[in-house]
Amino acid sequence: MRLEILFGYLLLMFGSLSIALGAFVGINIGTDLVNLPSPEQVVAILRSHQISHVRLFDADNHLLSALSDTEIEVMISVTNEEVLRIGQSPAAAATWINKNVAAFVPSTNITAISVGSEVLSTIPHAAPVLVSAMKNLHKSLVSSNLNSQVKVSTPVSMDTIPIPFPPSTATFNSSWNSTISDILKFLQTTNSFFMLNAYPYYGYVQSSGIFPIEYALFQSLPPVKQIVDPNTLFHYDSMFDAMVDAAYNSISAYSISGIPIVVTETGWPWAGGANERDATVENAETFNNNLIKRVLNGSGPPSQPAIPMNTYIYELFNEDKKPGPLSERSYGVYFSNGSSVYTFGLDTSSQTALNASGGFCVARKGADTTSLQDGLNWACGPGQANCSTIQSGQPCYMPDTIENHASYAYNDYYQKMRSVGGTCDFGGTAITTMVDPSYGSCIFTGSTNSSIGGMVTPAFGPEGPPGNGSPGQLLDISVLLLATVVSLVV
Repeated sequence: MRLEILFGYLLLMFGSLSIALGAFVGINIGTDLVNLPSPEQVVAILRSHQISHVRLFDADNHLLSALSDTEIEVMISVTNEEVLRIGQSPAAAATWINKNVAAFVPSTNITAISVGSEVLSTIPHAAPVLVSAMKNLHKSLVSSNLNSQVKVSTPVSMDTIPIPFPPSTATFNSSWNSTISDILKFLQTTNSFFMLNAYPYYGYVQSSGIFPIEYALFQSLPPVKQIVDPNTLFHYDSMFDAMVDAAYNSISAYSISGIPIVVTETGWPWAGGANERDATVENAETFNNNLIKRVLNGSGPPSQPAIPMNTYIYELFNEDKKPGPLSERSYGVYFSNGSSVYTFGLDTSSQTALNASGGFCVARKGADTTSLQDGLNWACGPGQANCSTIQSGQPCYMPDTIENHASYAYNDYYQKMRSVGGTCDFGGTAITTMVDPSYGSCIFTGSTNSSIGGMVTPAFGPEGPPGNGSPGQLLDISVLLLATVVSLVV
């Protein structure tokens, strides 16, 4: 374990706070997508990518069952639609706890409940009962003797802080003073933490050029562009740090201290509409990988350097059924088949580990078709990849797409040549993944199912051609469960 992370473990001492000592980066799991993997497949993806903390936007019982015995820390959610009922009825809260918490612990490692999602910003009419809902749930946890393991809080949006910079003068919107005060008192009394949703993407876009994009992406700034709080003289190397500090200072205005902040949502979209020019693959990759490095160094923002900024990235999959602009549907770091949208890893040594174990090399989703064809031609020609399997009538011919054929050819070249310097690039059209892209009878070179063998736990591969309902297009559930067991051993 890296020294910085170990140091973070020693610094965060908040009694029985069960969210986990030390710095960690988790991920949100939304389910508003067309090709939603099964719960078992979702868990296989989590295990194959070594994701140890997840936040669910509801309390899906099938997924909670699939998460049992994985040791993955799980934050479940009371939906906005449930807040009013639970806030008005202790009995409803008890029923919710019995159904969604008591029925699953300890085999499923549930550690927190987020009550609603940005209730103050999205459903203000429920604000009067928000704290009551939190108290009712906590009382039910006490009755079940689960209150020391499971903490209760509610995600608050940065929208509730009208002027977040400079952080030293930031305050919550005064219209929410009574509710915020009650929330903070509850968190302090129950030894819980403050949940903050903070998106530098929106902070940057809404700043209309006041802040440089490097500041939003955790990139170094030249001396003439340094961001400094004029009151404290704290230097802010990232907008993320400034947002967290703005929340800490807003909390301190209530003369309450000792409540750590956990960032329950942050991220950067990798695609956007014509007016969303900063929503790009490159920016999303830069933001999330730099975020991971920042959080896992174990330190907090300038005003609270000893408190790690535990964070959940938004989000696991692209939720293509969500309304709104294209960017809203493009926050996922993985596609529903488990392959990465871009190079991504939840620990700073992941890329080194990926290169050491080899992984798989596949075509990047959304890559230019002409560039993919050029890469395919090179791999099957000068690259000497074995492309016989992607010819008509052969196991990997279907689906008959350039992306599918390029993935197979790219990977065959990479597996054979990486030991002598071969790379997974192909003009920027390729990406490495730890998830086995094999599917049905199409076995990718390097797979544990192939004659060559491999070191990577299989998950499941690209979706088959439209209308093909063959069970071979996705791995059998038993294989996925085996994959999870193997990953436990490894």
